[in-house]
Amino acid sequence: MNMVCLDLEGVLVPEIWIAFSEESGIPELRRTTRDEPDYDKLMRWRLGILKEHGLKLADVQNVIAKIDPLPGAKEFLDSLREVTQVVILSDTFEEFAKPLMKKLGWPTILCNNLVISEDGFISDFKMRCRDTKLTTVRAFQSIGYDTIASGDSYNDLDMILAGKAGFLFRSTEKIKNDYPQLPAFETYDELLSAIRAAL
Repeated sequence: MNMVCLDLEGVLVPEIWIAFSEESGIPELRRTTRDEPDYDKLMRWRLGILKEHGLKLADVQNVIAKIDPLPGAKEFLDSLREVTQVVILSDTFEEFAKPLMKKLGWPTILCNNLVISEDGFISDFKMRCRDTKLTTVRAFQSIGYDTIASGDSYNDLDMILAGKAGFLFRSTEKIKNDYPQLPAFETYDELLSAIRAAL
């Protein structure tokens, strides 16, 4: 029995924070997990910038509502779900992900939650568990699933390396060079073929 675990941002949808950076005109918010391996540090830095600029959850959600999946992402996901179980493992938050899941046909996503103050500001965040992606993959393995994973960033590497097969998708040159043992793909057709071969 197989479980395919996919990252969300950069793999199926554009990076939310980059889109928000462009819309808000705050270039610092372009920084993602491709640049900063420490997710806790990255998120606390982001929340500080939002607070500094007086931006609320609704401001971020309004930008997310305009984001569409990457071209071909829904078709890739649909094709994959015809042949195996698929779950999206993301370090994003339910409050961000819902409109994107609707556009992708409501796939299963396991992610985290934001803490919202009474006046609508993002005051904190709650991770589902420690090392969310690796912990979740290990949990699937403990109940009899072989995992196959794909992602593009530093926070995907543990889940990619832990399974019976793992692939980089549209990753950075630095990550590809640092992990030459991982097959790296640029198109959904390539990734779909590699996953099917690993099933």
